[in-house]
Amino acid sequence: MEKQLVKGASRNPKRTHAAILEAATDEFAAHGFGGARVDAIAARAKTNKRMLYHYFGDKEALYLAVLEATYASIRTAEKSLDLTHRDPEEGMRELALFTWNYFLKHPEFLSLLATENMHQARYLKRSDKIAAMHSHFIGELSDVLKRGEATGIFRPAIDPVSVYLTIAALGFFYLSNRHTLSTIFGRDLTASAAVKAWGEHIVSVTLASIKA
Repeated sequence: MEKQLVKGASRNPKRTHAAILEAATDEFAAHGFGGARVDAIAARAKTNKRMLYHYFGDKEALYLAVLEATYASIRTAEKSLDLTHRDPEEGMRELALFTWNYFLKHPEFLSLLATENMHQARYLKRSDKIAAMHSHFIGELSDVLKRGEATGIFRPAIDPVSVYLTIAALGFFYLSNRHTLSTIFGRDLTASAAVKAWGEHIVSVTLASIKA
C-alpha cells in the first residue's frame, strides 16, 4: 500500500505537496506543534511519512512551511484591496474590515499565531521569507497614511505598524476570548449582529486614532 501511495504521489508532486501542507495546517492548528503528529498529517493528506519527509524534511521544517504559507495567504489576499490606489480613508476602512473578516473566516490563522507565540516565535525567526512579506505590506500602509496626511485627513507621522497592531489586536482579542466574555457579560458575542457590530467598531476606533 505504501509503495502505491508513493508511486501515485510522484506522478503529481504539486498536488501531493499542497495536500501535505493543507493537512499539516489543520493538524498544527488543532493540536499545536507539540500535539501534532506526523502520522496524522500523512493520513489526512492520504500519503505516507516517507513522502512527507521527502517534501519537507522533518516536522519542524513542515511547521515552518505552514507558518510561511499562512502568512503568505493573508498578505496575498490583502493585495486585492489595492490600497495604493484607494482614497486614504476608504482604504483604511477596507483594511480594518478585511482583517476582521479574514480572522473570522480563517480561525486556523489565529490558532497558529497563538501556538507560535507560545514558542516565542522560535520557528518563525528561522524564516527568510516573512520579513519581505511584511515589509511590502507595511510599505503600502505607510503610503496610505502619508497620502492621508498630505490631504489633511490624517495626523502627521503616524506609525503604520502601530495602526496595524490596533486593527489586529481588536479582532484577535475579541475572537480569542468571545466565549469567556460572552459568559462573563451575559451577552452572545458569537451572534452575527454582535460580530458585524464589532467590525464597525474596529473601523471607528482605527479611524479615530489616526484622523487629524
